[in-house]
Amino acid sequence: MREFELIRRFFDRGPARKAVLGIGDDCALVDAGEATLAVSTDMLVEGRHFFADMDPASLGHKALAVNLSDLAAMGAEPLGFTLAMALPRADQAWLQAFSQGLFALADRSGCELVGGDTTQGPLNLSLTVFGRLPRGVALRRDGAQPGDDLWVSGELGGAAHAVRRRYAAMAAAQGLDGRTLAGPDGGVSAQALRTGFPADVPALALARLERPEPRLALGMALRHLASSAIDLSDGLLGDLGHLCERSRCGAQLRVERVPLCPGLEGLDARERLSLALTGGDDYELCFTAAPENRPRIRRIGQELGLALTVVGQIDAGDRISLVDEDDRPVAFEGRAHEHFA
Repeated sequence: MREFELIRRFFDRGPARKAVLGIGDDCALVDAGEATLAVSTDMLVEGRHFFADMDPASLGHKALAVNLSDLAAMGAEPLGFTLAMALPRADQAWLQAFSQGLFALADRSGCELVGGDTTQGPLNLSLTVFGRLPRGVALRRDGAQPGDDLWVSGELGGAAHAVRRRYAAMAAAQGLDGRTLAGPDGGVSAQALRTGFPADVPALALARLERPEPRLALGMALRHLASSAIDLSDGLLGDLGHLCERSRCGAQLRVERVPLCPGLEGLDARERLSLALTGGDDYELCFTAAPENRPRIRRIGQELGLALTVVGQIDAGDRISLVDEDDRPVAFEGRAHEHFA
C-alpha cells in the first residue's frame, strides 16, 4: 500500500464539514469569516528526510521551509507555526544552531512560532503552519483546465543530485552497488550514514537540498492568474500527477523545456532528466494558467528575479505524456518517490 492509497483508504472521510477544503491539497482551507485560513503539517524524520549529520542551522531552516512551501502553493500569507519535536538528548549547542536557522527564516517570512511540544526520542520534527488569504482566491490542485500552460518555477534536480551522490558514497563505503540503496535506512550502517557528502557534489546542489527557498511571494502574486498549483516535493512527474488527478485532466510535458539546476552539468541527459522528473526535494511551484496570462506571469518572474518556465500544456486526457519539441514521445521509466513503496 502506497502513501496516498493509505490516506484515501483510512483517513479521507470526504468533504470536511467545517472547512472549505479538506484532505487532498497542499493545505486545508478553513473558513474564518472574511478570510480563509490555510493549514498544513509536515514531519521530518532523521534517516528518512535528512541525514544524521545535517548542520542543525540548515535543518532548522529546512524544517520550516518545507511547510512554508505548502502555504506558497495555496497563495497564502504566513501567520504562524507550531513545532513538536522529539530529541534524543538536550544538546544545547545543537539547539542553539537549530533555533537560529529556524527563526532566521521565520522572521524573514513573517511567521511566528506560537506553540508546540517537546519530548525525548529519536529525532523527529513536526511543524504545523498557518496562513491566511482572502476568500475565494486560494490556489488549489483542482482548477487546471485543458489548454492551460504548465509552468515551473526555479530549477529542478539539484537536491536529488546531492542525495544520490551521497548514497553512492555510502554504498562505496559498504562495498555495495549504489543502485541497491533506496534510502538512508536501506541496510546501510550508522557509520556509513555519517560519511558526509562527496567533495564533487556542487555547492549549489547541496544548498538546494539543505536550504530550499519557499516561493511565498510567487504564490501570492499568482492568486488571480494561476488556475491551479502544487509544490514540488516528490518530483515533477509525481506531483504533476497529483494535480492532474485532482483536476481530472492530462498533461503534455515537454522534457527539453524542464529547467535544470546548473549543478547537474556534466551528467548525461538521461540522468539529468531522471533527477528533475522524479528526484524530489525541490520545493519549487508547479502551476497552470491560461495562455493569455503569460506576459503578466513573466513580469512577475522578472520582478522576483525568479525563473518561470512554460514546460507544457494541460489537455483533456487522463495521463501525462512526455514529448520532445517535435511532439515525439519520450520514453521514461522512472517514478516519483513514494513512502511505503
